Amino acid sequence: MAFSRKKREAPRVDLTPMVDVVFLLLIFFMISTTFVETPGISVKLPESSSQQRKQEVKEVKVYLSKDGRIFLGEQELDQNGLRRRLKAYGARTKNMTFLLLADKEALHGKVVALMDLAKETGFEKLAIATEFRKKP
Repeated sequence: MAFSRKKREAPRVDLTPMVDVVFLLLIFFMISTTFVETPGISVKLPESSSQQRKQEVKEVKVYLSKDGRIFLGEQELDQNGLRRRLKAYGARTKNMTFLLLADKEALHGKVVALMDLAKETGFEKLAIATEFRKKP
């Protein structure tokens, strides 16, 4: 009596779940990322003597230094002063972006406090600036 051996199938790794997870992560990051356009070319524009058109502000840049100092543009403010200045924007905050440029060594609590302050004063768009570094 001769017994026949079953052929063993080579083990396989099913990649379908991993591909699903990668696509979900890709969609998540595409939706949650805000792209901030920064000009890459320095251009010196010619001067004009005619009246200049008032440019509408689309973002408010708030800087947080590593020692906890807060700047709106180049003016240093405390948290209450910043609150007053942000409330002065009024209803325009719905169309503006609150851009937070925090030092990487700044305290996490200060960053969260500024994010809460932005929400409290009516900003609906929040962006946190980072530095892009190419991988070698």
